[in-house]
Amino acid sequence: MPKLPSWFPRLPPQVWILAAGRFLSQSGTGFTLFYAPIYFVSQVGLSATAVGLGLGSGSISGVFGRILGGSFCDSKFWGRRRTLLLSAIISAVACFMLAAANDFPSLVAANLLMGFGVGLYWPATETLVADLGEGEQRQEAFALTRLADNLGLQVGIILGGFLIAVTGNYRSLFMIDAISFLIFFAVVWGAISETYKPSTSVNTGKNGKQNGWMVALSDRTLLVYVVVNTMFTLYIAQIQTTLPLYFSNFVSVGASGKGFSTATISVLFAFSTFLTVALQMPIARALRRFSCPRALMISALLWGLGFISIGLTGMVTTGNLFLAALGLFFLSVATVTYTPFASGLVVELAPESLRGVYLSINSQCWAIGYLIGPPLGGWALDQGKFAANNFWLGLAASVGVAILILQIVDRRLKSRI
Repeated sequence: MPKLPSWFPRLPPQVWILAAGRFLSQSGTGFTLFYAPIYFVSQVGLSATAVGLGLGSGSISGVFGRILGGSFCDSKFWGRRRTLLLSAIISAVACFMLAAANDFPSLVAANLLMGFGVGLYWPATETLVADLGEGEQRQEAFALTRLADNLGLQVGIILGGFLIAVTGNYRSLFMIDAISFLIFFAVVWGAISETYKPSTSVNTGKNGKQNGWMVALSDRTLLVYVVVNTMFTLYIAQIQTTLPLYFSNFVSVGASGKGFSTATISVLFAFSTFLTVALQMPIARALRRFSCPRALMISALLWGLGFISIGLTGMVTTGNLFLAALGLFFLSVATVTYTPFASGLVVELAPESLRGVYLSINSQCWAIGYLIGPPLGGWALDQGKFAANNFWLGLAASVGVAILILQIVDRRLKSRI
């Protein structure tokens, strides 16, 4: 067997297998993520508002899925593996339902089921990664699976666009997505072992059963961290929902006073995507000597620098493109610094037998951040150019609060050792 390069992550085989499964699953998701709204408006004939409501309904069931997923992961009967298998089957059925949907009620029903499946998915897959990775390996394991997610999503978007251009058959995208979930099911079924280990060291409730949610919700360090973790996810939501519109409508390029063209915005975000893929593993390895709170403080500083650069993009008339690229560089590095260490910190806080519940709460931060972030950014842009520019500077100022909270978490974490 050839000797692996020194930079190659030394991770358990099951982590690589899980990453491959997540790549396949996210490739299928990429097939439908960008093209479902187009299909249901242009071909099914629903209004844009109805499609938005239908697709957004999955967020509601996703909250309940995350709660149930956390409890399932930490139960002796279900465990992490069975929860992930259940998620894959539910998501596959939801994709078949989307392929057959031809009106608003069927769209809502399919997305409610899909949201529930995705809600089950995240606590289960994150808990498996936490169990399989040990010590310094854990951050690299989280980084690898996030890299697989991002690569799969981008591959799916590209292949989905190619398939639509060639065939024009949108329904086939949902069928392919369903098949990708079934393949993911087969990968987990055949290659992933159960990692749940019951423990008697955690507080128990009536009848001697663990009350995992009560333990987690009484953990003050976790609750303090939830605040800053929600801030980070709100930041990520701004990149994906608010920033493209800001570049288009509020940046004055040269004498024309018009914003960036669609082509320019596409190139900028392709650059950002490339950075998140290329830098995920190197940054996880470079920062693993830091504690999770310290690594997240570095991420917070990078968010601040990125938001300042973005705000300046709309305040100047020359050098906008450079500032936009610089801002996206900082924001991309901040994102890949955040993702593995955020999950790693929650794993450090969690009793081993309650990782599912703790990581479910971590996943809920994403749901809250994406619930608050897009409306907040949209409201700021609706207030005009002055408010839009200063919105980014306000986000940069909020980074100071995030760092203070992380210092509190760092002190609390050290006191628990």
